[in-house]
Amino acid sequence: MRRSAVVVVLAVGLLCAVPTACVAAGAVTDDRHTAQLGTTPLADPGVADSRFGGPTAIGGPTAAEGAGIVAVYPNPVTDGDRGEFVRVAIPQGSNLSAFELADGEGSVRLSPPARDETNATGSTFVASRAPNGTLTFSTDPGLTGWLTDGPIAGLSGSVQLANSGERLRLLHAGEVIDSVQYESAPEGELYRPRTGEWEPLGATDRPVVTGGPGTVEAFVLPDGSDRAVEFLDTATERVLLAGYTVSSREVVGSLTAAVERGVDVAVLADGSPVGGMTGNMATALSTLDRAGAEVRVLAGERARYRYHHAKYAVVDDRALVTTENWKPAGTGGNSSRGWGVITGQRRVVEGLVDTYRADTTWADAVPWDSHDPALVEGSRSTGEYPQSFDPRTVSVEQTRLLVTPDNAGGNIRETIENADSSLDIKQVSIGDRSFRLLRTVLDAAARGVEVRILLSGAWYVAEDNRRLAAWLRDQAQVADLPLSVRLADSGDAFEKIHAKGMIVDGEQTLVGSINWNANSVENNREVALLLEGESAARYFGEVFEADWQGHRGGSEHGWDVPLGLGLAVVAGAVAAILGLKRVRFE
Repeated sequence: MRRSAVVVVLAVGLLCAVPTACVAAGAVTDDRHTAQLGTTPLADPGVADSRFGGPTAIGGPTAAEGAGIVAVYPNPVTDGDRGEFVRVAIPQGSNLSAFELADGEGSVRLSPPARDETNATGSTFVASRAPNGTLTFSTDPGLTGWLTDGPIAGLSGSVQLANSGERLRLLHAGEVIDSVQYESAPEGELYRPRTGEWEPLGATDRPVVTGGPGTVEAFVLPDGSDRAVEFLDTATERVLLAGYTVSSREVVGSLTAAVERGVDVAVLADGSPVGGMTGNMATALSTLDRAGAEVRVLAGERARYRYHHAKYAVVDDRALVTTENWKPAGTGGNSSRGWGVITGQRRVVEGLVDTYRADTTWADAVPWDSHDPALVEGSRSTGEYPQSFDPRTVSVEQTRLLVTPDNAGGNIRETIENADSSLDIKQVSIGDRSFRLLRTVLDAAARGVEVRILLSGAWYVAEDNRRLAAWLRDQAQVADLPLSVRLADSGDAFEKIHAKGMIVDGEQTLVGSINWNANSVENNREVALLLEGESAARYFGEVFEADWQGHRGGSEHGWDVPLGLGLAVVAGAVAAILGLKRVRFE
């Protein structure tokens, strides 16, 4: 079914390839869609335009050089699909009246915005030619101004974007200079012809940020129960706190005191945690909001991420990255085994600031006082545990800041692929046996890397973890792999494993919020640090070893997975694993 809403957008900052970068038509498939790419090449597809990364016509400069369709947004989340658009690159100084956008049923001539038309950034246009190659055309300029940057002009015409698929053509002086075809448009996602991929509108493309040699402070929980709050207490200028859940009274008290002494405090959390937001979290965010902190939550129809699951804080010119939530169970040290790192490496800190700003300046970061979450009853952890591991200052050769869904998955896989001798992995759970990182680990074991996987024995994941661990042990037996799996029996050291960490060859350590499941890697906003250096790996390795050995409480709570499971039994367990639909994040 076709719709009447039409929006054509030409936006600054999308330096994508022009149409003939997609000369080879073909199917591009991922787990969400299949898109067919088609294009009408220009005179010479081998000549690249330095501004847009794609080919241009030859035979001297022409008005069509560098022009092309660079993105399509056919299926908005708004009522009636208002706000759909196409982004087109137009060379500077081109006569807009010579360009047309057409589908199979009609066309519309591009024209400049009226003198008084502006977008959300306040930009205006009055010229009949295209300054800087950027323009925005929309049937609803006011709405589109919240979806994209750049000047916006009104548009009327007969071009329609169908959710089920469309072939669009860009014409200059009546000649087709580009065409793009998409199929099965996912709701709220932008299609990029150059890559053949769909992505949430406004999605970031953060690079891996690397900090040079230096020192960081490593600590673990519940041992260092006060360390995170002590770090927040040092703020003199700013605090940017990002989390999944925020409910710790101590954290709220520290941030409120910071506001009172003139510190700029900003908080970003998830607006709809799995199972609903607890009353404790709502109270915490309301308290911070009333105190004068800038409190936002990621929520609403324009949400770019399934969950905002990152856990970090920037305090002045230092930053903390942890595996734990800002609640008593984690940050307060009342329950979970977690890992944390505090660093002053300038580039890493700046990278976290940039990530925070990217996540709070889009339409899905809504002010707390405008959000109306569904509240559920929560509980508070009150356990007390010994301090066996003190925080330690350790040297690092370099630190890499990884974020999902932008860059972390591939970099973690590459790190595992480069492992030479050992892999120690600590996770709450692992999605299923087909999870890509797990398959990469099995490949590492097949080439002789010693692998140990420690999973949580907590009641809510114990059954799933036992089934997956049994399958892994069976794989190790059949293929004679150097792989061991245990479920944590914490004894009196902690209540449950909550760390998401990995130690590679005793030289690299991954610390952060990334759970080992596809949703965490592909759909969530997560943050992790990859520390290079034996000193950091030694510290977290000592903790891993202690947790691996654990406190054997007898056969009922023993560590090792039973060995007597046959392949037939394992097959049934695998079917159960693959059928699981529950999603849990902490």
